[in-house]
Amino acid sequence: MESLQRSVWVGLSTPEKEECMQTIARKLPEQMRYDGLQTFERYGQRTETAVFVCGGQKFVFVPGDGVTLGWDGWQEGMNEATSTDLLETVSEYGVEDVDSFLSDQMSPVREVEIAPMLVECRTHPLGWIKVTEEEARKQGDPDFAAALEEFKQGKLNEYEQYQQFRLVRHGEDIQILWFNEDLTLRDLLEETAEAGFGVLTEDEWEYLYGGGCRMLFPWGDSFDYTLKLKHFGDLQEADKLMGDSTEPPPALVDEADRPYDLELPNFFGVQFVGDPYTYELTLDDDGEMQPKGGDGGSMICGGMGPLVGFLPAAAVFYRDTNASDLDWEDMMDCMHYRKVIRLIGGAHS
Repeated sequence: MESLQRSVWVGLSTPEKEECMQTIARKLPEQMRYDGLQTFERYGQRTETAVFVCGGQKFVFVPGDGVTLGWDGWQEGMNEATSTDLLETVSEYGVEDVDSFLSDQMSPVREVEIAPMLVECRTHPLGWIKVTEEEARKQGDPDFAAALEEFKQGKLNEYEQYQQFRLVRHGEDIQILWFNEDLTLRDLLEETAEAGFGVLTEDEWEYLYGGGCRMLFPWGDSFDYTLKLKHFGDLQEADKLMGDSTEPPPALVDEADRPYDLELPNFFGVQFVGDPYTYELTLDDDGEMQPKGGDGGSMICGGMGPLVGFLPAAAVFYRDTNASDLDWEDMMDCMHYRKVIRLIGGAHS
């Protein structure tokens, strides 16, 4: 359907969009319920789109488009603050050519056609399964009972025993996650397909994150030093605490109501993890894993600060060149994924 393409969709009236989505909804699986139109706006882009609900999870309609993806140079260029910060940071590691440093870590420029799709708004941790306390105790882990009791009595918001179990506090409730060590990529793709869904490609992820923008970040070529980021907190507050110090800014555990900026819904209504320690699963042209949105924390652990440390999570076209050296089992612990339904001619596939 031509109306599912972005160039046409943006020109439709609200009633026309409603009619189009009602038609789509009748061709979807029964569990996928149409929930009306909603407008999302961010980074200078705005989309009035449809929201669907399936199994308690929200999906948004994302119109198709022909776009240029990848990065090979500046569009606007960095402002002075970003340029100075970037050069000072990477020069400490022997990097002299900033543009080459960036280009080497970005996906190549290419022209692609993105199909219209329904995209799950939030991701799921790939290697972890939600379990009840009773189910967790049946796993027979010798450390679980004591760790759970200590967590209940303590004030931590999250505790993890590596690739065993994870405890997460949600108000008065405690969520228990168990590591799914037997899951393979093939299993995940088969299970997802059997349920009527697909997994994002790298092209689709970059389109969803940047909306076809040509800048380094979805908001422009310069870094935003007003952000609140995981592991750093509010950057403006960190800057005030630092003053004239030359030491790296402290990691601020900011529990204020203000959410982390990179986790907020974007112009399509899609939310990202916004944490360089994690990855989101996507597939390359050959159907092989191509993780996006992180580097496992490599650069942030190297003391590179918020600008360079968050390139993997904030730059639209970042591609971790070291990911191919990691085993599937090593990446499962920090991998997320989301489901997608691609719409072709008003049907689903």
